[in-house]
Amino acid sequence: MKKNFEEKYQKRKLLTTYISAMGINFLVVFLAGLLGLLLFNSKMVADHFKEQIALTIYFKDSSKQIDIQQIQKSIKFKDLTKSAVFTSKDEASKIYADEIGEDYMEFLGYNPLESSLDIYFNADYVKPQIIKNISDDLSKYPFISEIKYDQPLLNLLDKNIKKIEFWFLLSGLIFIIIAILLINSSIKLSIYAKRFEIKTMQLVGATKWFIQKPFLIKYFNLGLFSSTFSVILLYVISIELEKRIPELNLFNEKLTIILILISVFSFGLSITLISTFFATNRFLNLKSDEIY
Repeated sequence: MKKNFEEKYQKRKLLTTYISAMGINFLVVFLAGLLGLLLFNSKMVADHFKEQIALTIYFKDSSKQIDIQQIQKSIKFKDLTKSAVFTSKDEASKIYADEIGEDYMEFLGYNPLESSLDIYFNADYVKPQIIKNISDDLSKYPFISEIKYDQPLLNLLDKNIKKIEFWFLLSGLIFIIIAILLINSSIKLSIYAKRFEIKTMQLVGATKWFIQKPFLIKYFNLGLFSSTFSVILLYVISIELEKRIPELNLFNEKLTIILILISVFSFGLSITLISTFFATNRFLNLKSDEIY
């Protein structure tokens, strides 16, 4: 009777450790994926703001149309350019009149505004030094009267993005270390419950691989189940976020989302297998009197 009770207790204890190991693995993979998606989204948001900063070229009234067209074409076909919007002198006058709500040319008698070209850059090129170099190169053209861009905003944006990236990477590194320790500890604890069985098998002549194999298979299956469930949940959350906040345009970068999900899935599975290998190896290398 007592023996049956002890067996049931040991089985329940072992089941609890398995569930605990699987739960921790699920939580770690889920949070790692969430961190990855958050980092990806923060980059997309940062890129969106970067691409709203325009460098505006103002052309002199004496500028020839062919000169304006040539510079417009040369800028448009560069890799760094996202878009270039030309506004003629007359169009600028209409826009300004609409903004102030009256026709200012009636009392001025002439149009003081100049034709302009607003250049928007791809996010990777929106850096203070790059924009400054472009501005310096363009200012050499004699038919350009002025070049403007919001330098203080650009510097502030660049500085804040670097700070955010640093803290995200640091948080990610700390999280990975904690995740490895958590998964390793939970697996070690569950294998500890079977240390006597491991040592008995070793004493009767079983090889290390023969002893390790069932543990590796069992924890591989547990890791596979928990990692798969985590990835499915993350994918569902991504779909829901896309529905609720379409501005994020998450699925415009499907390949990146898939790579994040594959990475966290592989991470969870790899840590589980590595931790299982080292945990079983540890108990295999213990002397008989050290397992108590």
